[in-house]
Amino acid sequence: MTQSVTDPISTDLVSLLRRLKLGKLIDTLPERLALARQQKIPHQDFLMLLFADEVSRRDSLAVTLRAGRARLEPTMQLEHWDPSAQVRIDQGLLNELASLRFIEAHAHVAIVGPVGVGKTFLAHALGHAATRRGYSVFAHRADRIWKLLKHARLDNSYEAELRKLLLVDLLIIDDFALDAMDSIESRDAYELLTERHRTASTIITSNRGPDEWLATFADPTRAQAALDRFTSNAYDLVIEGESYRQRQKQSLTQQRKAGQQKLNSGN
Repeated sequence: MTQSVTDPISTDLVSLLRRLKLGKLIDTLPERLALARQQKIPHQDFLMLLFADEVSRRDSLAVTLRAGRARLEPTMQLEHWDPSAQVRIDQGLLNELASLRFIEAHAHVAIVGPVGVGKTFLAHALGHAATRRGYSVFAHRADRIWKLLKHARLDNSYEAELRKLLLVDLLIIDDFALDAMDSIESRDAYELLTERHRTASTIITSNRGPDEWLATFADPTRAQAALDRFTSNAYDLVIEGESYRQRQKQSLTQQRKAGQQKLNSGN
């Protein structure tokens, strides 16, 4: 068996790579050099290989950073959805939403269903898909968005905070219309829904259907104006069935039991 030999990386080269902010290439450079020698890769192709590694690393890091800033749950991604879950959903519509054409069209999405069926999961999963496509995303529960804007009024940062919510490509408002809103919260909801109409996309998850949202606003007139704009340009994704959240809990319990059994068998 022939043992692969890797050339030591000179300190001068290491210094140059770091000055060019390419220090991460140092980790894989010896293996890449060995591969280039074994396969007699031309110099230009070797450089392409190195730079492709760096581009891939930076793209992955950028996606991770965007998802973190967006407050997306790391585990809630479409590839992690359990297809055997006993929920009823329009799969064709979900596939269409996963294409993200609704963001390109500045359309909205209402994800509606009872507690625990996976509304937040799918909203965040679409958010992750959007970050991978390079879109800016922000996800938060409705009550925390209203609280954020209320606090911003106290330190005179309201306009700046509101602008962030208005300019993001995809805004995910979770648990919307769960409780009745006061006059300030109603005004903020009106501002977000009207100003983002046909300029950016919004995903709303709710235990109530859009026809029930009107009653949660303090100002019916503003509510009607905002909701008419949203619903006229929104996809309705309805989820019914067993609790997906409970299913995740059962899966976690099974994993823990399996881990404990493995430990016990090793003793």
